[in-house]
Amino acid sequence: MPSDFRQDFIRFAVEQNVLRFGEFKTKAGRLSPYFFNAGLFHDGVALKRLAQFYAKAILSAGIEFDMLFGPAYKGIPLVAAVAIALADEGRNVHYSFNRKEAKDHGEGGSVIGAPLEGRVLIVDDVISAGTSVRESVTLIRGAHAVPCGVVIALDRMERGTGALSAAQEVTQDYGMPVISVATLDDLVAYLGTDRAMAEQLRAVDAYRQLYGVSAHV
Repeated sequence: MPSDFRQDFIRFAVEQNVLRFGEFKTKAGRLSPYFFNAGLFHDGVALKRLAQFYAKAILSAGIEFDMLFGPAYKGIPLVAAVAIALADEGRNVHYSFNRKEAKDHGEGGSVIGAPLEGRVLIVDDVISAGTSVRESVTLIRGAHAVPCGVVIALDRMERGTGALSAAQEVTQDYGMPVISVATLDDLVAYLGTDRAMAEQLRAVDAYRQLYGVSAHV
């Protein structure tokens, strides 16, 4: 599996205007020099390519899993697309997703798709407060399955309320890895390859000095 898919993903996100540079206020009230919105991968070609990048990240991580789970709402199209991309790579797995409110008619319940069982890999866009991860873990464990990891598009590698990033908190709290298609390190490496992006690189570096965490806890 080629290792440069992470740089290809950053380039793709920039081309799609999903990854933008400027000044953006985060939920934490910080002024970030970049903004990533995976919801803007909103046509068929873009979603297909995004899912292919997820599949590459999952397979290159070598994580053991039996099925995929997508938390509502953003995880729903993602998990279906990633299941297709994995099938194209020769790995056919079941997937499911949840609805926000349990249904008491028809098939009932809160989970749609395959029954939650075995080792379940959670597919989401990003981890900010970690709320969807917590809800997913509760749902998966409630079905007597095992949440075995989370895969996201971009890890900002940024401190939350404490010394750890949101991704590191998930690993610490649940004992499972967070796999990302790309990280802040990959973004910095990408910016460093283009002289025209020197100003953006300085801004991202300065932001990382203020709020960044190392790749390891």
